[in-house]
Amino acid sequence: MPDFEILMPAPMMPMISEQLSARARLHKLWEADDKVAEMARLAPRIKALAVGGGHQPIDAGFLAQFPTLEIVASFGVGYDHVDVNAARQRGVIVTHTPNVLNEEVADTALGLLLATVRQLPQADRFLRSGAWPKGNFPLTATLRGRSLGIVGLGRIGKAIATRAEAFGLSVSYHGRNVQKDVPYSYYPTLLGLAKACDILLVITPGGAGTQQMINAQVLEALGPTGIFINVARGSVVDEPALIAALQKGTILSAGLDVFAHEPNVPQALIDMPHVVLLPHVGSATHHTRDAMAQLVIDNLLAWQKGQPPLTPVPETPFPLL
Repeated sequence: MPDFEILMPAPMMPMISEQLSARARLHKLWEADDKVAEMARLAPRIKALAVGGGHQPIDAGFLAQFPTLEIVASFGVGYDHVDVNAARQRGVIVTHTPNVLNEEVADTALGLLLATVRQLPQADRFLRSGAWPKGNFPLTATLRGRSLGIVGLGRIGKAIATRAEAFGLSVSYHGRNVQKDVPYSYYPTLLGLAKACDILLVITPGGAGTQQMINAQVLEALGPTGIFINVARGSVVDEPALIAALQKGTILSAGLDVFAHEPNVPQALIDMPHVVLLPHVGSATHHTRDAMAQLVIDNLLAWQKGQPPLTPVPETPFPLL
């Protein structure tokens, strides 16, 4: 059996387990009767971790249990569940699964936007309830004449912008830096972008740097005809402030694919008929999830062979500086 030992703390896609088991010694921690004892037994030998965003945070304390750890392969483009600074200090590379999900998430973002503006899920429920024979579904808002502000014009943000332009939306953005290779207007402050647009779409990474950046002041600036779309992380929004803004009419509506404490969604959001809610399905197709899973596998197998990882996160580049 190969001496490259990988720990998978929680279940991941079957293809990940199957391919890694065929090429390395994979330990499935969740199958152990006594997980604490199993961790203590395995930790000194583990060279790699295969993790998903739903697992416990991979923080400094968790990483410290593995003295020979070399690489953490995370499933998903977002990796805010991994303490990358702690990993770097230990000389551990962290990888994620970017690019392969760009188009899928961008499709979901535009679908969520359309569903929110035109109240498509509500119209579906209206028909199914038998209400149509009693009268027509109410008129809705429109995309016509609207402008889209994107918070985080990265790879997915650019894919969203391309789609938005095809729908006739003017596009502007906010980020840490102006990007000279894009034709969109740049706003150096989030508040400035919120004031300038009437659709605010967030596709920025999670983590301490973006924690609750969408707050009551930003929502106030978006205004009573404004629509908020979140396909980033629930942590980027002050969720109570968003609920209050929706209840008071500070903004018109919201379309949300992510929440602060998933899978638990505040009942106040569920009870609002004008809000569209999705269960974090941005990249959730067979095609894209398979591609993401394969990238987890390929990162680990490349490392096993002594090759550079395919997609290290920026904070832990290869080689580590």
